[in-house]
Amino acid sequence: MFTTGQWVFAALFFIAFVIAAYFAYGKDKALHNKVYKGSYKVLIGFIVFILLLFVIKVFMKH
Repeated sequence: MFTTGQWVFAALFFIAFVIAAYFAYGKDKALHNKVYKGSYKVLIGFIVFILLLFVIKVFMKH
């Protein structure tokens, strides 16, 4: 499906992207900690909501 060259390019692109994202986040880490304090609660709430929808779907099926 993919040639060897395409796989090599994809791997190198992924590695370069991860490195660039790491350095970009590292520069803004102090700002993110200040501005987005407590944002993990929103993520947890979203995950709980999705799980609740899944549980409702399973129970309504039976």
